[in-house]
Amino acid sequence: MGELRRLACLGVPDGGAGVRPLVWKLLLGYLPTERAFWPHELEKKRSQYSAYRDEFLLNPSEKIRRFEESKLLRKKELNSDNIGLLPRSKVTNEEHPLSFGKSSLWNQYFQESEILEQIDRDVKRTHPEMPFFSAKSNQESLRRILIIFSKLNTSIRYVQGMNEVLAPLFYVFKNDPDASNSASAEADTFFCFVELLSGFKENYCKHLDNSQVGIRSTLSKLSQLLKRHDEELWRHMEITTKVYPQYYAFRWITLLLTMEFSFNVCIHIWDAILGDPEGPPDTLLRICCAMLILVRRRLLAGDFTANIQLLQHYPLTNIDHLLHIANRLRGSVAS
Repeated sequence: MGELRRLACLGVPDGGAGVRPLVWKLLLGYLPTERAFWPHELEKKRSQYSAYRDEFLLNPSEKIRRFEESKLLRKKELNSDNIGLLPRSKVTNEEHPLSFGKSSLWNQYFQESEILEQIDRDVKRTHPEMPFFSAKSNQESLRRILIIFSKLNTSIRYVQGMNEVLAPLFYVFKNDPDASNSASAEADTFFCFVELLSGFKENYCKHLDNSQVGIRSTLSKLSQLLKRHDEELWRHMEITTKVYPQYYAFRWITLLLTMEFSFNVCIHIWDAILGDPEGPPDTLLRICCAMLILVRRRLLAGDFTANIQLLQHYPLTNIDHLLHIANRLRGSVAS
């Protein structure tokens, strides 16, 4: 794995060989390092995702119908007139659509409707310039992944912009030239998305914002990193012009740079983020610091307004040079 990580940091080859989907699955720990275990692991995870779809994507009416159907099957009371139907006299308060009970499936369903609407809006806004993401089937896959994630991770739920982090993973896996892998891209993407966000989950928890592990702490680490490597620039940014990381780097960090560069460039940056042995969180901070150093002359010459505008609309740059600068900062992110 060490050699694979080293090569990934140098850039995974593009093309139709299906290298990147496999490499990313290995780097994210979705596939074990022992190749002999891949078929079993893939079958297990894909079956598990299918179960999640059945559990979390059915509306309450269908869940109740299936539950009652299974009860009737066990009791051998099925007949052609009442298959799957719940007699009105047996509808409990908890199963009624107007129930406000905490355990009511319908109450939970309506409470989640706001999150579902936000997911729908964000999915439709995901790279509308790319035909791939405008395809209805692909939008439905993104939607299902985000819904299931939100229901399994109740401390985070769904945070606006997660669709942007999900998009590169799904794009890479769905375009795998191996037909069986492409067909299972939704399941594979879900588990890799979970693995990726596990290293950043504190940044999405509002109740941790002011803690030692929340997003403000992460922004503080970026500030410290810049001060350590370019104190002149740090002083101009935070003392003279008062351009603090929360004004520009919040989006960089929470969306993993997906909005700062073109989609294809972002894919190459992610090769380094996923491959670096220091791990995605520290690698992302080094790249963010390198982004500042790369435009230091313009920043040193700018005032508050000019610098905010520059960093919120980061200019076209040589990505290899950017990653080279980030690599020189290796081992310097404070824990």
